[in-house]
Amino acid sequence: MRPVEEPGLSESASAIPFDLRALEVFLAVCDTGGMAHAARRLGVTQPAVSQTIAEIEARTGTTLFDRRTRPLSLTSAGLVLRQRGSLLLADAREIGPLLRQIGQRRVPFLRVGVVDSLSRALADLVAGFLAEVADQSTLLSGLTISQTSSLVTRQLDIFLGAQEVEDTEGLERHVLHEEPYILVCKAGVPAPGTVAEMAALAPQSPFLRFNARSRMGLEIERHLRRLRLDLPRRQEFDSTYAVAAAIASGLGWTIATPLCVREAALPAGLIDCHPLPGPLAIRRLVLVAQPREFGPLPAQLATLCRLRLREGGPPAFDAKPLR
Repeated sequence: MRPVEEPGLSESASAIPFDLRALEVFLAVCDTGGMAHAARRLGVTQPAVSQTIAEIEARTGTTLFDRRTRPLSLTSAGLVLRQRGSLLLADAREIGPLLRQIGQRRVPFLRVGVVDSLSRALADLVAGFLAEVADQSTLLSGLTISQTSSLVTRQLDIFLGAQEVEDTEGLERHVLHEEPYILVCKAGVPAPGTVAEMAALAPQSPFLRFNARSRMGLEIERHLRRLRLDLPRRQEFDSTYAVAAAIASGLGWTIATPLCVREAALPAGLIDCHPLPGPLAIRRLVLVAQPREFGPLPAQLATLCRLRLREGGPPAFDAKPLR
């Protein structure tokens, strides 16, 4: 009943505090109101249920149930886990039927685009999906802006990338993932804790920009304007690896997202990630498809990608240095 832990992967690095079986145990306790009732429903012993709940609490650093009440009541952390966990488990339970449906439907040709920062996380999954559902397929990677244009002009059938600022009417959309913008510095460099400290840092250590041709570059510039930060323009990049490598060389700092940092795939210990000072800024990733042309295929691919990003994809940023 112990959650699976990959050998050699530290707790802070994995950021996945339980497996789906442990989540199923937690939800059973929520539904039945007690660990003994949950054990009977699941066909296991009560100590096994108690141990699983205790391990989830230990690995998340939270208390999920108020054990002074009968039936057990949820704490605030427990309520959040029940809400998010129910969605995750529902997606997981759809995988089997979804894969069977995919095997029953094939299309002659399918063209899919993936934004650069999702390539490392999703390229293998999307390629496997295309092999199952299409006789012939094309998988392209690139910037959101150019790929969105290709979708509108019907050079692409499906696109996985950042939410468009100006939504085009009539396209099918599925939300895949949301992640916070974070501050990325050279390892060991003290991070600014306030917006004022960010402004003071820029003259000493340049702010490295993502090119305005990228959707993320536009969103970051828009956020800086909201903060009333007019940072000097020194260097711009259109590659997450190039930005990360420049930071690791001590050339400056940037604002990015956890997926972008993982896409850069630098050796451990070269850069650190910190919470972004000021109001929270969120990047939303979506799947967009031509409407009513591929039946359930876009929704099926979105479900697979959403599950990968939630459970098996890059770890969620937890405000600790990324080492």
